[in-house]
Amino acid sequence: MQSGNEDWESLSLSLKNRVSQMKDADFENLALDVFRYQATHNPLYHIYLGLLGVDINSISSLAEIPFLPIELFKNHLVQSGFAPILFQFESSGTTGQIPSKHIVCDPEFYQVQAKRIFEANYGSLTDYHIFALLPSYLERSSSSLVFMMDYFIKQSGSELGGFYLNQYEFLVENLKAALQTDRKIWLMGVTFGLLDWVDAGQDFTFWKDAVEAGRIMVMETGGMKGRREEWLREEVHAFLQAKMQVPQIASEYGMTELFSQAYADKDGVFTPGISMRVLLREVNDPFGQVTQAGRVGGIKVIDLANIDSCSFIETKDLGSLEADGIRFKVLGRFDNSEQRGCNLMLAQGWGTSQEEPSS
Repeated sequence: MQSGNEDWESLSLSLKNRVSQMKDADFENLALDVFRYQATHNPLYHIYLGLLGVDINSISSLAEIPFLPIELFKNHLVQSGFAPILFQFESSGTTGQIPSKHIVCDPEFYQVQAKRIFEANYGSLTDYHIFALLPSYLERSSSSLVFMMDYFIKQSGSELGGFYLNQYEFLVENLKAALQTDRKIWLMGVTFGLLDWVDAGQDFTFWKDAVEAGRIMVMETGGMKGRREEWLREEVHAFLQAKMQVPQIASEYGMTELFSQAYADKDGVFTPGISMRVLLREVNDPFGQVTQAGRVGGIKVIDLANIDSCSFIETKDLGSLEADGIRFKVLGRFDNSEQRGCNLMLAQGWGTSQEEPSS
C-alpha cells in the first residue's frame, strides 16, 4: 500500500537507522513513527486498523496503538514495505499445527540488534565461549534461535563453542578445555535439552571452581516440546540449580514473530531489550489496559526491530509487570490457545522461548 507522497524505502531505512542509534528516552516517539509507517505501508495491518475503525492520525500514545493478533503470522504475509524477502523464520509448533512465519528482508539488521541487546545485559560476546544445547532446533534450517546463536558463536571468535544435540561427552570435553582459558562460559539450552543432559547422570563438579568464580552462565530458552511433563518454571530452575550446582538459571524470552529479545538473570523477571517494550491487556478485553504492577494480563509486545513486518503484536502469553513498568514476568498462556512447540507453558509458571513463541 504505497503512498504517492511517501517513499517507503527511505522511510524504512531512516527508521532502522534511528532504532540502531536509539536511547531509552527515544522509545515512545520512535514507536509512534514506526506505527504511522506500518499503518500506511503494511497492507494487512492497514486493513486490520480499518476494520477497527482506527483513525491513524489520532494515535498519540503507546496505549492507543492497536496490536496485531499473533495468529495472523500463521496464514498471512505480514510485511511493511516491499523489500525482497530473503528467507523466513518459522516456528516449529507441534504436530498438526500451522507454523508461524516471519519474513526476513534484512538479516544483518536483526543480527546487529540481537547482539546489541545481549551485550547490553551481559557484556561483549568475545568474553564468552558459547555452547548451544539445542536439540530439535538444529533439525530445522528456519529456526530464528539457531540463526541468532550461530551469529553469536561466530562473533565470539571462540574455537571451542558450538552447537550440540546430545553429544554430552564431546560437550563436557570442550567445556573443560574452555575452563582452562580466561573467558566466561555461556551455556544456552532449550529446557528439555538441559533436563535430558542432567538426567543422563552428568557429574557437574568439573566446573565447580568456575561457578564460584562467576564464570558460568546457564540460560534456558523455554520449551518442553511435548517431550516431558510440564513443570513450573520455579521447579525447573530449582531442579537444574541443584543438579548443575549453579546459583541461578537465566532465561531468554523471544519468539519467531519478534526480532528483539528479553533476558532474565534469575527468577524469571525479564528485562526487555532497548528496542522492545511489553504492555498488558485485560484478559477479557483486548482493548483494555493493565498497568498495575503484579496484576495478570495478556502480553502485548512492541518490537521496533520488526520494521519490515509489524512492531505491534498481541501474543497469547499471560504476564505481569514489575513496579518499574518495564520488567515483566511470563505466567502462562490464554485458555484454549494453541500450545507453542517450543514452549508448552502452564499458567503461573513458564516462560516463552525464542521460537515459540523464540524459534
